[in-house]
Amino acid sequence: MSIPIVVMVLSLAACSGTAEPPVSNDPPAPVHEEVTAPEKEQAPDTTRPQRENFDLMTGEGNQAHTATLHQGEGFSLYVFEKFDFDAAEGRLSLSNHPEYYVDIEFLPANYDLKQLEAAGTEELEPFGEVSDFSGELVEHPLGFAELYLQASSGEGISDYIVWKSQTGDAFLFRLHNPKGEEASDFASPVLVSLSTVQSDS
Repeated sequence: MSIPIVVMVLSLAACSGTAEPPVSNDPPAPVHEEVTAPEKEQAPDTTRPQRENFDLMTGEGNQAHTATLHQGEGFSLYVFEKFDFDAAEGRLSLSNHPEYYVDIEFLPANYDLKQLEAAGTEELEPFGEVSDFSGELVEHPLGFAELYLQASSGEGISDYIVWKSQTGDAFLFRLHNPKGEEASDFASPVLVSLSTVQSDS
């Protein structure tokens, strides 16, 4: 008779064991919390830091300078001290010498490079003889330009550049660097800033 009693005790224990799982249904709640946590952590990855350090070539060699993120129409870029950025116009210029500037234009996906080349040549001809530096740019912040037209004269340098960001978005840069004491202060920082232009999409 002792064997059936043991069997009954075991079966009761098994039954009482099945009565406990509802209590173990509580753990899924923390699982949901763990799933949402990484989503919150990933959010900063889609944004750019508010400030970044960049090496700029100066008369004393390369020096680290801090730039602040600015928002334009459909794009953002880093801007150094002594520069102003007009988001509505897409114009980056020297604060105290606004005649030193570059206009930034976000190009549509279906832009016509040949058409832009013709327009750029016509636009630059009044400033002097137009040279074409399109392609790989050695030791240049932009690295590569689909189109790089430049006109130089005794009055300064004007550039007409079609450039693609790392995300594949194309931009048109119209750069005006008049001859003067501020020319060198303008050229290096502005080209580094242009290399940070990035679409919001």
